[in-house]
Amino acid sequence: MRKITLLLLSLGLFSTLSLKASITEPVVKSKTDSSVVKEMILDDVVATDALREFRSLSRVEKKIRMAEVKKVVKEYKAAKKAGTASEPSTSTLLLVILAILLPPLAVYLHQGTINGKFWLSLLLTLLFWLPGVIYALFVILG
Repeated sequence: MRKITLLLLSLGLFSTLSLKASITEPVVKSKTDSSVVKEMILDDVVATDALREFRSLSRVEKKIRMAEVKKVVKEYKAAKKAGTASEPSTSTLLLVILAILLPPLAVYLHQGTINGKFWLSLLLTLLFWLPGVIYALFVILG
């Protein structure tokens, strides 16, 4: 799904994506799986509309967009090979530091809600501190 999203974003179909994002209600993370289902449905609708828009382009426009996509993918692969493709953000770095000091708090801040991952992190931290740290790092970086 990420490859499709990258492809569609690279094709320059930002207008369809931003229009759909502004019309639909924001997906809120909750304890139920309904938000995940809503997000998947929204992704499918956006991808379908973007694909429909791409198919409606002329042959020349399609070639131009595909050349742009190939250029972006090539740059990404070169950056990935050089090791600069995905540098961690400052918030990720702070969460890693916090995961070493207070693992359950780091998991809570990363998840945004008190869920099963938080409780497992709390349990592991209370039993033995090191498994809590390892699990918190797994949740944050995984």
